[in-house]
Amino acid sequence: MKFSLKKKSILFVLVIALVLSCVAVFIGYRIYSDTMDERYENISMDLAKTAADLVDAEKVRDYTEAILEIYRKNPMPEFKSQQEEADYYAQYTGIQDEAYQEMFNVLQAVKSNNRDVQYLYISTLDTQSKSGIYILDVDTSESACPMGTWDIIYPENYGIFEDPERGFPAYTTQTAEFGWLCTAGAPIITDDGTVVGYAMIEVSMNDVMADRADFLQNISLAMAGATILMAVIFILLVNRSVVRPINQLAAAAASFVDEKNAGEDRQSAISQLNVHTGDEIEALCDAVKKMEIDIDNFIVHISKITAEKERIGAELNVATQIQADMLPRIFPAFPERKEFDIYATMNPAKEVGGDFYDFFLVDDDHLAVVIADVSGKGVPAALFMVIAKTLIKNHAQNKDTPGSVFTQTNAQLCEGNDAGLFVTAWMGVLEISTGSFIYVNAGHNPPLLKRAGGAYEWLKSRPGFVLAGMEGVRYRENSLQLEPGDCLYLYTDGVTEATSGAQELFGEERLQHTLNESKDLPVDQLLPKVKQAIDTFVGEAEQFDDITMLGLEYREKGGGLNG
Repeated sequence: MKFSLKKKSILFVLVIALVLSCVAVFIGYRIYSDTMDERYENISMDLAKTAADLVDAEKVRDYTEAILEIYRKNPMPEFKSQQEEADYYAQYTGIQDEAYQEMFNVLQAVKSNNRDVQYLYISTLDTQSKSGIYILDVDTSESACPMGTWDIIYPENYGIFEDPERGFPAYTTQTAEFGWLCTAGAPIITDDGTVVGYAMIEVSMNDVMADRADFLQNISLAMAGATILMAVIFILLVNRSVVRPINQLAAAAASFVDEKNAGEDRQSAISQLNVHTGDEIEALCDAVKKMEIDIDNFIVHISKITAEKERIGAELNVATQIQADMLPRIFPAFPERKEFDIYATMNPAKEVGGDFYDFFLVDDDHLAVVIADVSGKGVPAALFMVIAKTLIKNHAQNKDTPGSVFTQTNAQLCEGNDAGLFVTAWMGVLEISTGSFIYVNAGHNPPLLKRAGGAYEWLKSRPGFVLAGMEGVRYRENSLQLEPGDCLYLYTDGVTEATSGAQELFGEERLQHTLNESKDLPVDQLLPKVKQAIDTFVGEAEQFDDITMLGLEYREKGGGLNG
């Protein structure tokens, strides 16, 4: 699911604001709660100390000793009736005297003057049973604890038995019966430093807890309002300074192509952008404006390049046609001659290539065949190919021997060859009447020869140096005798060096095998068979070099047009 930048910004702001608000509410509530707890704990302890200072410690000691003596003789049982309970507490009544009543009145006044005080009482400790025993309870309700009432001391407060002077530090508890209470106890100490009891006070914190809940509600509402207000302000700022300029930039960019296609002669939407945010958005807008200017300039430039490329392409098409027209393409080439059959193909790697083949009658009894490969590809190789082909044919038609033809051609090609191009070439002249065949090799691939009824074998001969490679080179001729049924196969290195997608070469061995698989086919069927094998081997890989082949089959001996 995709969200716009505006929605993402709103969502992000709301989440951050919510998190910050929750953190602020938590911290504020925690500080308020700790402050109020500490305040009431201090109040409780101060009141407990006040009560401890107001009572007569010596009288408390007397009451404590009398209570403990009775308690140890007759511990508080589980009462089975109200009468039994009344009888039990009656034994402590005799201890209470006028001083006891005065103590009660003093503590009653303390409680009355502090309306938050829920309970105020004096108790003592029994170290043997780890329990507390009430001495005096200011409470006048039925829930008051009479003198001698036993109460449990929880293990977390057992430290008071080891250090009686520390008292009961203030702590807060909640019960279903009394609600929230803050309890504290101050030791009652005689003049000789003996702790004889504790003034215990319990301050109601129900109002505090209610205030705390109100505080939490109020601070939550306040933070929610502040958060919403700040979020709205931030969203408006983001929308104005980020989202709106980006949307304007996106809309202008989206109309760019339509405006260019329409060719409207007016200011573009991008150039009319008016973004002044003073930040990266404005820098981005300026960059897009500059990009539009650069694209316009590039379009003008590329239009010129495209027009020039189209012109060159058209000229290359013409050049391709001219090059193709220079090569013999009509087959059978000599339908009136029964002594031989010849067939050739050339597939350039680019629009024009550097390979060429040629065959022509020097006279009625002599047939010249040529195949060559110019170094390089494309237009330079094609131009050099035209020159080399023309020179070879001109010298051959002067009835020069193949060696002399290559020697003279080499000398002329070396003149002004600043580009450093060269030609590998193979030429042979067949005496039709006798089958005598004289040939010369200028650094070219050796051909394959099939004798009548035999298989294709390599025609090995020592190759000469390439044409246009070095001045003063003389080329040595070789000869062989062709018999009816013999077949000669010529090719350029584009055949053996055809490369598959796995970077494997077609190779000489595969070429020889392919020829021998179809050795009985006439040359006009044999060459397409080889090309088909190459295409199958190469597959989808790109053709890197020109592929040129020529096949010559000697059928019978004879002479002249009539054989």
